[in-house]
Amino acid sequence: MLKIFKYAAIDIGSNAVRLLISNIIEQDGKPTKFKKNSLVRIPIRLGADVFLNGEISEFNQQRMIDTMTAFSLIMKSHGVVKYKACATSAMREASNNKDLVQKISETSGINIDIIDGQVEAAIIAETDLHTYIDENKTYLYVDVGGGSTEFSIIHNAEKIKSKSFKIGTVRLLNDIVKEDTWNELEEWIKTNTEHYDKIELIGSGGNINKIFKVSGTPIGKPLSYFYLTSYYWDLKSYSYEGRITELNLNQDRADVIIPATRIYLSAMKWSGAKDIYVPKIGLSDGIIKSLYYDKVSSVSL
Repeated sequence: MLKIFKYAAIDIGSNAVRLLISNIIEQDGKPTKFKKNSLVRIPIRLGADVFLNGEISEFNQQRMIDTMTAFSLIMKSHGVVKYKACATSAMREASNNKDLVQKISETSGINIDIIDGQVEAAIIAETDLHTYIDENKTYLYVDVGGGSTEFSIIHNAEKIKSKSFKIGTVRLLNDIVKEDTWNELEEWIKTNTEHYDKIELIGSGGNINKIFKVSGTPIGKPLSYFYLTSYYWDLKSYSYEGRITELNLNQDRADVIIPATRIYLSAMKWSGAKDIYVPKIGLSDGIIKSLYYDKVSSVSL
């Protein structure tokens, strides 16, 4: 017997807001399949407000309300039966986050959970990350966001340690990451990877996904440190306008892709990793899996 139903995940990040709708396919005697049905991404960039001014502006509050109202209608049109909306770094730090969450609930009906870095890392761990991991290898998993980056050490297919740092693309663009934070990250990576003979990186986030796509590398194969370094300096050789017109990057990607690449390269340098694997997974994928396996609270529609 075949059953198909839809779950939705809303990821409210510091750079963009995403709605992922997935088909959940159940069939007798076979493993459940999770198939992406629709993905909508809106670059509201809440972090540009919060990391500089401490709160979300009236303009971006209205954009959030409009976006969540649209997401509500899209979920209804798709016949979504269950969803979860998670907000990360920017919403965590906004002084007016509770007021905005209430406004969104009253106008769109969408209930938002503001989660901390540890919960974010735990949800991401519910993705298909295990299918990309060789249990005989050690990895440094790096999930770069607009406001923070989550780092995890994975050894023998088990997560050994993880930590969230306030180093993200939007913070770096606005030059508000302190040197002490970089030093703390360097120390954390070196201390937690020095015991292992060989480390490989796993990278997630929209920017590394874009770089991987541009590279033409076959799925399952890694990007080398040499390639990523070369691409980084190539990006820096263009102006912001040139990255849009010549490299064909979206305007909301053309600026953040440089600080994102810097974070991945720093992690590779400090861990000694020569390669980075890009499985194309993220918070939204983890929310869908967590909903299905009842590991997080949810809202039924």
